[in-house]
Amino acid sequence: MRYPDHLLKLIDVLKKLPGVGSKSAERFAFHLLNSKPDQLTEMAKTIQEIPNQLQLCEECGCLADTKNCYFCDELRSSYGFLCIIASPKDAYAIENTGEYKGLYQVLGSLLSPMCGIGPENLKIDKLKMRIAKFNIQEVVIALDSTLEGDATSLYLKEEFSCLPINISRLAFGLPMGHSLDYVDGGTLARAFSGRSTF
Repeated sequence: MRYPDHLLKLIDVLKKLPGVGSKSAERFAFHLLNSKPDQLTEMAKTIQEIPNQLQLCEECGCLADTKNCYFCDELRSSYGFLCIIASPKDAYAIENTGEYKGLYQVLGSLLSPMCGIGPENLKIDKLKMRIAKFNIQEVVIALDSTLEGDATSLYLKEEFSCLPINISRLAFGLPMGHSLDYVDGGTLARAFSGRSTF
């Protein structure tokens, strides 16, 4: 016995969400079937309004609502820091630490020759213009510790090496509260190479 056509269509749509497989999509679909019509209408309206209510800031690439961009606040530019991130979501993770005060710049993609993403996709000229415009003293590269993230970080370091700025990258190493027994070799090696004076 097969599901009704519209339920199959709903499951197929839900499977397009990241991390949602067939079983999860089925579970979500049946949950939606049990929802009240006004809840479904509100959910549909909220999703439909995404393009009008949320945009990427033309200046920094972070998420902005219809008002000014929170991440381009004038006070932030006075600190002299520019943090380079891969995705708008990364800005929120960094903000939640309370450790960083400064501007952000979203790359939007990382170097990946396999996917056809080369240096021309990184908008280096725009990055250099922002560095000059806001008199940036330090660029913090906050990209994932992956093959693509490492390659992009090295490329950016080379591109900015002629500028009179400090270039730093987030430290990688041992997670808080973990025993060395449970840390993989790559993470341990990174922790050793990035050790600091104690």
